[in-house]
Parts: sequence; structure tokens; C-alpha cells
Amino acid sequence: MGSKLEPDKVLDAHRHFAIECNNKAWSLVEAPNAAEQRDELLDLAHASALHWRAIGTDLEKMRATMLLANVHAALGLSASAMNYAQQMRSFFLDQSATPDWEIAFVHTIHARACASAGDVEGHAESFAQAQAAISAIADPQDKAIVLVTFEQVQKPR
Repeated sequence: MGSKLEPDKVLDAHRHFAIECNNKAWSLVEAPNAAEQRDELLDLAHASALHWRAIGTDLEKMRATMLLANVHAALGLSASAMNYAQQMRSFFLDQSATPDWEIAFVHTIHARACASAGDVEGHAESFAQAQAAISAIADPQDKAIVLVTFEQVQKPR
């Protein structure tokens, strides 16, 4: 018989693991050898999403979905990448208060998912929207963070 955590400790544990798995997954997906760490990358992204779904806000849950879209696209899992990308894109583009850097991420990751799925038109459109959104980011640090992901997206032909 195992010991049970107090409810507030369960929430703290979910938050801790959501953040830790999220940060590690983003670091791995941005690495040049991400595909070599496929299983760990998938496990981390899905674990982060699981923990955010347990305790997160709608925004946190959609940020987890954004990570899933990015990871699945990076690994060539095009059907699931497109599914996640469409979900997060609809959510963020329907919000009036989405920050400039997050709009840029949305278009960047959608472009990556489209490229993975062979959607030439969607890829080109989202890639161009990502470029415009990145140009509009006010904070240079935010722009630099988004560019790390954008530079991994295949250029349209």
C-alpha cells in the first residue's frame, strides 16, 4: 500500500513535471540530433501535455499542444503533427491577446507541420506568415527565441 500525496502536493508535482518535461522537450527538439533521441523526445512532450492537462489553464494546455505539433513535425509524424498544429493554430489565432512572439511560433510550427505533411500551399502560406510575424516581434530576446525554431523549418520551394 503506497502513501498518498496531499492534494496540494499533487498539484505541485503536476506543475513541476509539466514544466520540467516541457523545457527538456523544447531543448531536445531544437538540437541538431533531435531525431536520434526520438523516444525520449516523444515521451517528454507527451508527459508535459499529460501534466498540463491535469492542472493547466487552457493557455498552458494549448502551449503543450504547440509543443506536440513541433515535436511530431520534427520527427516526421505528419498526420498527428497536422492535427496538433490545427488545434493550437485555431486556439491562438482566435485569441485577441496572443502576444507577438506566440503568433510567430504558431505560424512557424504550422509551417513545419505542413512541410512534414507535404502540404505545399499550407507550408508556403504559414512560412510567409511566420516571417512577417517574426519581423513584428518587438522584443529582441523574444525574436531570438522564435528564430531558433523558425530556422529549423524547411524553406518552401
